[in-house]
Amino acid sequence: MSERIREKLQILADAAKYDVSCSSSGSNRKNKDKGLGNTGSGICHSYTEDGRCVSLLKILFSNVCIFDCSYCVSRRSNDVKRAAFTVQEVVDLTMNFYRRNYIEGLFLSSGIFKSADFTMERMLQVVKKLRLEENFNGYIHLKTIPGASQEMITEAGLYVDRMSINLEMPTEAGLQKFAPEKSHAEVQKDLGIVRDRLIQFKDERKLIRSVPKFVPAGQTTQMVVGAHSETDQDIILMAARHYKEFNLKRVYYSGYIPINEEEKALPAVGSAPPLLRENRLYQSDWLMRFYGFDATELVDEKHPNLDLDVDPKLSWALRHPEQFPIDLNSADYRMILRVPGIGVRSAKKIVQARRFGKIHIDQLKRIGVAYNRAQHFIRCADTPKFIKDQLPSQIRHQILQSGQSKYTQQLSPQLGFGF
Repeated sequence: MSERIREKLQILADAAKYDVSCSSSGSNRKNKDKGLGNTGSGICHSYTEDGRCVSLLKILFSNVCIFDCSYCVSRRSNDVKRAAFTVQEVVDLTMNFYRRNYIEGLFLSSGIFKSADFTMERMLQVVKKLRLEENFNGYIHLKTIPGASQEMITEAGLYVDRMSINLEMPTEAGLQKFAPEKSHAEVQKDLGIVRDRLIQFKDERKLIRSVPKFVPAGQTTQMVVGAHSETDQDIILMAARHYKEFNLKRVYYSGYIPINEEEKALPAVGSAPPLLRENRLYQSDWLMRFYGFDATELVDEKHPNLDLDVDPKLSWALRHPEQFPIDLNSADYRMILRVPGIGVRSAKKIVQARRFGKIHIDQLKRIGVAYNRAQHFIRCADTPKFIKDQLPSQIRHQILQSGQSKYTQQLSPQLGFGF
């Protein structure tokens, strides 16, 4: 690798670290024609201690940008080193890194230079060269450039596994304050294009098996958390709306890392990113996607922000003591899922096990239930008949005393990208 390419790689890989939406699960692209790479059901990732995903080559095509978004390190007015790859350089880097077993796929984003279509066209050339000329069958995640033409987005979807476009700020007010050149409507238009094409190609494949796959791993988006004064209610309701309207695979939440000393409306440089808040948002997201919770159950006008001391499921249970305790030998699956300390797998095992007999405490521990947490909300066959009822505040105190958060030291998982 030449010194010039190495310098570009350092600049553009470092600039890409702020985009956290690079999970690669969900695609099933297979190797064909003795090509390179194979995207199975979820590429095996390796996450380092500071949270970096090291199985994807995660780079920007260019960090030159015509926009001046206050929260972005690549903003037009920032005094940073600028660089841009050529199409062939990105192709060569991907192939060389893959052959050395450094990576299993490519995550490609870019600042917007000249125009949205001009930038999207260059990125499209990269993925087409990889697929058609290099016969690369590994995973490719492409960031859609806001405002790119419908034809270009559709063509790109035929060659990549996943596409994403960032909402940036959770509220329109926050976006207008820090990125007045952008709008949620433009992002939603592009999300709608991919959604409609996914439906169209899926229907066509039912009739004609030779119809090519279109974005097989779906599309995602990302929101910046902590840059503006939005509440967790704003963020969660926005995520729930986009899951429903655009059939997203994931919504990612990125705790804002202060990088701009001149913008006084943003958190000061040196202040810690809101990692605990970010973690609570991911937990809430998980509850909506896999546990049957509605967004309005997790946050409302009375509780617009998530409790940072306890996880959202426990917080909900403590706010609804009338729902508990439940008898695990008769409760339905939906209610078992809502018990703090019981996950999806454990809930399924409980429902399956009680077909053969009563559920006992020792069984729960073997199944994998966090009994110290769940015991306050359940009853089993051998639960003592006379248990003194505890107030939610007492249960909360007891659980907090018995556990310790891994987020007591707020270190950023996004800083530092080395090769």
